[in-house]
Amino acid sequence: MTTYSAVVTTGIYCRPGCGAKPLAKNNRTFELAAAAEAAGFRACLRCRPYRVAGPIGSDAPELVCRAWQLIIDGVLDHGTEAALAERVGLSPRHLRRLFVKHLGASPDQLARSRRAHFARRLLDDTDLTALDIAFASGFGSLRQFNRIMREVFRASPTELRARRRRADRLVADGGLALRLPVLPGYDWDAVRTFLAVRATPGVEAIEGDTYRRTVTVDGAPGVLEISPHGEGNLLLRAHLPYWEGLIHVVDQVGRLLGIDTDHSAGIAALSADPLLGPLVRKRPGLVVPGVWSPYELGVRALLDHAPGGAARWMAAIVTGLGTPVAGLPGGLTHTFPALEAMTLAALTALGLPEADATAIAELGPIGYGTDVDDQVGFRLGRREAFPAADPSLGAALADLGLHPSDAGQWRPWSALAAVHLMAHGDSLPLTRT
Repeated sequence: MTTYSAVVTTGIYCRPGCGAKPLAKNNRTFELAAAAEAAGFRACLRCRPYRVAGPIGSDAPELVCRAWQLIIDGVLDHGTEAALAERVGLSPRHLRRLFVKHLGASPDQLARSRRAHFARRLLDDTDLTALDIAFASGFGSLRQFNRIMREVFRASPTELRARRRRADRLVADGGLALRLPVLPGYDWDAVRTFLAVRATPGVEAIEGDTYRRTVTVDGAPGVLEISPHGEGNLLLRAHLPYWEGLIHVVDQVGRLLGIDTDHSAGIAALSADPLLGPLVRKRPGLVVPGVWSPYELGVRALLDHAPGGAARWMAAIVTGLGTPVAGLPGGLTHTFPALEAMTLAALTALGLPEADATAIAELGPIGYGTDVDDQVGFRLGRREAFPAADPSLGAALADLGLHPSDAGQWRPWSALAAVHLMAHGDSLPLTRT
C-alpha cells in the first residue's frame, strides 16, 4: 500500500521515495493523500504525490468500499453525505465515523481531494482550459474550482499549470491523453489477458498491448484506449464528444482495470496458501478487474451457459441491437445496447432461446449498490464473492482437484482467489466458448 509521510514542522506530505529527509520524530504517516490533507498538510512540490496511485485498501469494511464506489459514481458531486449514507443504510454520523476510522477522512473530504487531484493531473498532462478542467473534474463552477484548488494546493490553477514540467504534457494523435497511476507491480499483461478472454465482440478489442472499447456517455458514443506507459502508469487515450464529467469516465476506467483497490494484503495472505500459493506467486500483480458497465456484465453472466456460448450471443446482441459506430480500429463496430433495447421480442428475434431472452429482458439496472449474486458481485468489488458458475473457474477447480466449497478457506479474499483460479482456467484448453 502507498503510505504518505507528512512533516509536522513544514506542513507538507510526500509520497514514498521523496528526497526530503525530515527527522523521524516530526513524521506522521497516512494511507491516503486525502487523509493527510484532512489533517491540514499540503502536497510536496518536489515529489507531487497526486501523481501516484492511492487506492483504498481492500481490507476496509465492505460498507466503506461500497460507499467509496458510490462516491466514484458522483453521488457527492451534487448530493450530500446524508444521501450517501442513506444509499448504504447507515446514519450520516456513523458513515463519517467509519470513513475517518478506516480512511482518515470524511466522505466529503475524500470527494474534494479526488476532484482536486484529478484536476491537477489535467493541468499537468493536457492543454485544456481552466473552465474545461473545472467541469471535467466534477466541480460545479469555476469559482468553486479555484477555491478548492487553493485550499488543497495553496495555489491557483494558473500558478499550478505554470509549475508543470516539460515532460508532463502529453500529446495524443487525436483524443485526450492522460496518465493512470498504478501501484508498483501491477501486472497489465495479466489483467489485459483476463479482459481479452471476456471481451464483448464489437465493443471491446485487444490489439498487442492495447485494450480498446466503445462507450456511451450521455447518449453519445466514444472510444477509450489503454496501453502501458512506463513505470507506475498506464496511458488512457479518450475519444469523447465532450469533456464535462471526464473524472467519472476516468474513474470507471480505473475500476475496470482494478487500479482503484490495493490488493497487497490479500496477495500476502494467499501467497502462503498451500493450494493457491503457486498461482498467486506466478502472477502477484494480477488484480480483480471491475467492469465498465455492470448491466453489460449482468447480461454476460446470464449467457455464460446459453447454448452456443456467451461470446456467440453477445456478438449477436451487439450487432442486432447495439448502435453502429463507423470507422473504428481493431474490430470495434458498435456500442453496447441500452437496457431499453433489450426487449423480449427483440432478443427472441435474434434466435436467443426464450428462457435466456426472458431472463435478460427482465434484468433491470445494476449498480454498485445493487444486491447481486457472486457471478456479478465478483467484478463489482465484493471481495468475498466467488463466482463458482464461471466456466474458467470451474475448469481450474477441476484441474486442481478442488471444489467450490473450498472457497471458504480463502475468505475474506475469495474474489482475489477466484481471479487467480480463473487466470489458470483461461490457460487450459477449451475452457470457454
